[in-house]
Order: sequence, then C-alpha cells, then structure tokens
Amino acid sequence: MCTGKCTLCIAIALYPLVLLSIICNILLFFPDWDIKYAKKGYLTTEVNYMGGFIGGGLLVLIPALYIHLIGEQGCCRGRLGMFFSIGFAAVGAAGAVYSFIVALLGLFNGPLCKDKSGTWKTPFKDSHDSYLNDYKTWALCEEPTNVVQFNMGLFLALMVTSCLQGLLCASQMINGLFGCLCGTSNEEKD
Repeated sequence: MCTGKCTLCIAIALYPLVLLSIICNILLFFPDWDIKYAKKGYLTTEVNYMGGFIGGGLLVLIPALYIHLIGEQGCCRGRLGMFFSIGFAAVGAAGAVYSFIVALLGLFNGPLCKDKSGTWKTPFKDSHDSYLNDYKTWALCEEPTNVVQFNMGLFLALMVTSCLQGLLCASQMINGLFGCLCGTSNEEKD
C-alpha cells in the first residue's frame, strides 16, 4: 500500500487551507477595511469565537505538521506513526467542525451593523426570513459599508475551507487505519 505518499499529499493539501482559514478570520476583524470597528467592539459575536483561527487554523495545523512528518518518514513512521496520525487527524476534523459551525452561525445570524436609527445591532438575527437572498434588506445596515457582503463572503469561504479540511482529515483517518493495519509502503521488508 502507498499510505505514506497519500499521507504526505493530505498534509500538503491542508497547509493552504489552514492559511486561508486564518486569513479569513483575521479579515473578519476589519469590516470596511477599518480597524475602528474592532477597537470599539462593533464586531459580530461569531468573529470573536475565532473559528477560522482556532478551529480551521491551529487545530488543523498541528495535525498537518504531524501528518507531514509521517509522510516524509519522520521520527515516528510505520504502523505506530500511522496509528497516532488517526488521533491527530481526528483533532483536525474536530477543528474543522468547530470552524464550520462558527461560520454557519455567523452567516445565519448576519452582521453587527449600525441601522438607520443609529443603533448597533444584528438586524437579521431573529428574522424568520433569510436575508441572504433578499438584497433589499441589506440596506438595513448603513455602517460599515457593505458589511453584509463582506461577512457573507468570508463566512462562506470559511465554511468551504472547513469542509475541505474535514474531508482531508477524515481521509487521513481512513488512510491511517489502513497504514496501521496493513503497514506502510515505507517500512523495510524482511
């Protein structure tokens, strides 16, 4: 079996997704490309949960690094290394799920914005209708400019990224199981 090469491919595929997740989360702190909203605390609650930084970032980066070492025949290779990669991949999958849930909530609840009366609130949070397809309701948010589109784009990017991370981590769990039971192609043969 070629589980070692598959492991390396999975790890390399996770790196750009981790970077994208962290960048999206950082950008969410700067609606309208201005720092004043972060300073004053006018951010959507889900931004402060840092799903993209913690979940899709750190909790996926650590398993990706370990999985990469396994794929390159690092210090823990063979059946034991593949066994541990299952646990690390499970941590990565849990991080991806956390990132997905936070992004889904951020998308579902909508942004924190100043409405026409000058009040800061999340106008779409308790509405029964979806604001995502009703472009006319986006005008409820006057400040920050285009915050609805800004949040939608970044939260959707986090959702897609976390889905891909979850699939890659799940595939590494399966790959690790095969490597643990059958051995890796990198092991020396008798």
